[in-house]
Amino acid sequence: MKLKSFLYLLSALLVIAAVIFYIYNPYAHQNSSDSQSWRTVEVSRIDIGSTVFALGVVKPMVGAEVRVGSRISGVVNRLHANIGDHVEAGAVIAELDDSELRARVAQSRASLEKSRVEYDQARRVFERQKQLFEKNTVSEQEFEIAESSLASAKAQLLLAETNLDLAGIQLSYATIRSPIPGVIASVSTQEGEAVAAGLAAPTFVNIIDLKRLEVQTFVDETDIGKISEGQRATFTVDTFPGTGFPGVVTAIYPKAMIQDNVVNYIVTVAIHDFHGLVLRPEMTANVTITLEERRDVLAIPTSAISRSRGDRFVMVAEGGQHVQRAVKTGWRDGPYTEIIEGLTDGELILIPEGL
Repeated sequence: MKLKSFLYLLSALLVIAAVIFYIYNPYAHQNSSDSQSWRTVEVSRIDIGSTVFALGVVKPMVGAEVRVGSRISGVVNRLHANIGDHVEAGAVIAELDDSELRARVAQSRASLEKSRVEYDQARRVFERQKQLFEKNTVSEQEFEIAESSLASAKAQLLLAETNLDLAGIQLSYATIRSPIPGVIASVSTQEGEAVAAGLAAPTFVNIIDLKRLEVQTFVDETDIGKISEGQRATFTVDTFPGTGFPGVVTAIYPKAMIQDNVVNYIVTVAIHDFHGLVLRPEMTANVTITLEERRDVLAIPTSAISRSRGDRFVMVAEGGQHVQRAVKTGWRDGPYTEIIEGLTDGELILIPEGL
């Protein structure tokens, strides 16, 4: 009876030991299983760094989006703009009816000619009166009247010149030109419409310079203290998922954005290379900001590392066998982890398929 109890107790202890061995040696059962599929990865040196991941939105830079309007009232005679058109700086966007403005220019030019004639006449009278005054032929009062008339005629001439310049400027306002190069984003006025310029200039079109875009990234308050201007960043957009666009942090907004009790700060990233592709405002960007970087370090995929009782292990291919080896790890950069001890450059490690 005692022997039977002893055998039961011994069997239970063996089962417990087997379970403990299975739990703390995750590769033990894998090594004994011929059905386990593995993929081989070579240990190599790469550049890794500490990063912050955040979502962002592609936005026009300050001055890259302009609402083009009219500074005068009038009827739109011609509209040279359609949505999607590329325009250069100075290109004609619209033309207003300028018949009244041209008549005003002609009137100002006639007034200028009249003022010139009156000025020339006043100058000749003054010169004659001056000669006579020097010979004591006319009185001082008559000389002063001629001098005053000349000054008045000169002032009228300057006023007429200014009025002509002003009329010319008003006439130039009838031709609406693009202040920047870019793409027509929207058109809000049509040919034949009358526009009234008041405190706010009526908008004809919106123009966006697609070469002057940036990314506004929303960084969580827990990470914002790690961000500083000049840090490198890369981002991708859904329309070009395989392309990473390089950039650099240019500004950190001091005011927070609070939504659903989540505090974020806007970090702007300037785009350094468009790779010949067309980005558009409001595209969603997946941004990676590099905080610190280590170059040419030994690294392996993080999924190749297993843990047991605080130690880290990898499976190494040696002589056709799968050998478990302890390693010492350093930095972790997303899918890769730095290896400080335990592996050498060029060795082959094993990763279970699906990881």
